[in-house]
Amino acid sequence: MLKVAVIGLGDVSGIHLEAIRNSSEAELVAVCDIDESRKEAAPDVNFYTDYLEMLDKEDLDCVHVCLPHYLHFPVTKACVEKGIHVYLEKPMTKDVYEGVELVEFCRKHPNVKVCVSLQNRFNDSFVEMQRIIDSEELGKVVGIKGLVVWNRPKAYYDVKPWRGLMKYAGGGVMINQAIHTMDQMQVIGGEIESIRGTVDQLVNYGYEVEDTATAHIRFKSGATGVFFATTTYTNNSSVELQVILEKGKLTIKDFMLFITDSDGNKQPIKEDAKLPGTKFYYGASHNVLIGKFYKAIIENTDDYVHVEDGLITMEMIDAIYKSSNLKIPISMEVYR
Repeated sequence: MLKVAVIGLGDVSGIHLEAIRNSSEAELVAVCDIDESRKEAAPDVNFYTDYLEMLDKEDLDCVHVCLPHYLHFPVTKACVEKGIHVYLEKPMTKDVYEGVELVEFCRKHPNVKVCVSLQNRFNDSFVEMQRIIDSEELGKVVGIKGLVVWNRPKAYYDVKPWRGLMKYAGGGVMINQAIHTMDQMQVIGGEIESIRGTVDQLVNYGYEVEDTATAHIRFKSGATGVFFATTTYTNNSSVELQVILEKGKLTIKDFMLFITDSDGNKQPIKEDAKLPGTKFYYGASHNVLIGKFYKAIIENTDDYVHVEDGLITMEMIDAIYKSSNLKIPISMEVYR
């Protein structure tokens, strides 16, 4: 039985706590947050306000890091130095530079596993989409479209101002809301050749981070990607991921995978599992990836989302910022 702790008891921690409690392979033994009122999230285990004290006093196998972005790197580093495996909420770090540092650091500690929570790779709809693509029954991938059209009011930033500041959040809609869609696009498309992108603030809340981003992506395979994300809509519209293939089209929308054949016939083929009592966009795949990671720890396998995998989306985000500033496509070779 793995002894597990959670650092950070904010919004997403509830998903992690529930997954740990429902796991037959893990036991929650401690939690940590600077806000003592949050101890009620897990009143039956040891509570700490200092994560270093917790790491010193508890005999832990794995820690879930559910903190603001700027704390991901230093806290993960402290855990790894003590030989404790880490399940790390997205984004892996606040920017690509810290991401590179984390990858290099983890390579120096090969016996400690760090899993990045890019759990939407394991959504039922996306797994089936990948299966169909890999089978090549519809031919090769020609184009990929990712759309994230959500709403984040000024109050979202006011209640937690770090979300609106680059030095703490590392960005806005891309790193916070659309990173899963960006990850899915690169998983499907493979290696990226170049990105031409833009970032903007369509609504002025008085914060630094972007609320809207666009990108035109060229993949080495020859496929073309188009990405659009904004938090300026009236509500959280369904994320859309579409793949155009030589002989048909696959679309994920409203948590359902649809297939459209060359004659234009469209039918639903796979629906995502849903996790009751959570925000709709969290989905049920946290449980899947957390379970895979626990199994990887116990059986000493590599079957989880590594920091090298997480670094790709950080490179994409950085390239879009650079492209927007310079108004030119950015070759992804600059990150190699």
